[in-house]
Amino acid sequence: MSNTYLINITGKNSKDKLKTITQALNLFKGHILDINQAVIFKTLSLEILIELDRDTNPESFLKEILYVSHKLNLHVSFENIDLENSAHWNYIETQKRYIITALAKHLSINHINNLMQLIQEAELSVISIKRLSRPRLYSNDSFGVTCIEMTLNGPPLDLKIIRRKFLSLSQRGDIDLGIQEDTPYRRHRRLIAFDMDSTLIQTEVIDELAKKKGVGREVKEITEQAMRGKIDFKESLRKRVSLLKGLSLDELEDVANNIPLTEGALRLINNLKVLGYKIAIISGGFTYFGNYLKEKLQLDYVFANELQIKDNVLTGNVLGEIIDGEKKAEILRELAQRENISLEQVIAVGDGANDLPMLNLAGLGIAFRAKPIVREEAKQSLTNVGLDAILYFLGIRDREAIV
Repeated sequence: MSNTYLINITGKNSKDKLKTITQALNLFKGHILDINQAVIFKTLSLEILIELDRDTNPESFLKEILYVSHKLNLHVSFENIDLENSAHWNYIETQKRYIITALAKHLSINHINNLMQLIQEAELSVISIKRLSRPRLYSNDSFGVTCIEMTLNGPPLDLKIIRRKFLSLSQRGDIDLGIQEDTPYRRHRRLIAFDMDSTLIQTEVIDELAKKKGVGREVKEITEQAMRGKIDFKESLRKRVSLLKGLSLDELEDVANNIPLTEGALRLINNLKVLGYKIAIISGGFTYFGNYLKEKLQLDYVFANELQIKDNVLTGNVLGEIIDGEKKAEILRELAQRENISLEQVIAVGDGANDLPMLNLAGLGIAFRAKPIVREEAKQSLTNVGLDAILYFLGIRDREAIV
């Protein structure tokens, strides 16, 4: 037998029980190799991997732990760990680690069962599971989201294949799933860039302008074709803007004053600002509305297309180079360089085909309530929740959020 033991202690928790257990352990000489404790609704689960010194009597040690656990009304079990298992444990510690974020308005047993099947197929092992959202004691609790974070390890994965399977499960079950490699960058992002229309805000501004001009149907048809990648974005933008000729600045201002922010946008931005993030809009929309949001939300950067205005009315033209998908990625790269950060520290969020280049360039690219083609190609996607759910992808618990 080896002198290494795995001790598992479970039962009703109280604040003094862990202290009493460690006092009992302190009667013997040894080293803590690993320790983990979790408490769910007053129930304690404690595991300790301990290596006893050679001159420590294992029988006396085990009897003392049994006695103390019995006094505390706790259940205890032991396992002697041989050298072969210890070597396997060390091997497990060197494997790649991944983080799965699972979130839904109502996280069901079926969701978890389906997820565990996918995890098993990928030959991954679950190391830990923790809840990031606030506790929900009833299934009909009206609070928005339940989110759990799983840490796993296993062989190197083709994350594109895993994400495809996750997307299929998400589409069947009203659950959002993300998987990331567990790296230091995951916890140290520094810049977030939003697409504007149908991402940071709930509407397509150009559609709202078109309604005022009476060309809503024509513009919307062109917009949908562009966002699905059916026609060139630059061409589509020029066509749509030409239909807006004659709109007044007063009409633009009225649209700006009634822009609805997307669910969770303000909470996300306020938290990220407190954490020191730089926040940018990189949009195929218009600077007039981007600058309005920049001032309202106190953002750092806005990059968008500029409408030509003469005598306080739109001419139907766009000034300068049009920001399309490739230009968005170029701007994102330049911003990261300006802020002196790695692209791995960048988050990009968008919904359209023209967002894909920047979503795939960023360390964390998120397709938000996106078109099917975008969800299929992006690294991560969110469909069933608000923008503030991005905080969960950063490992931030609800109780840690600033606002």
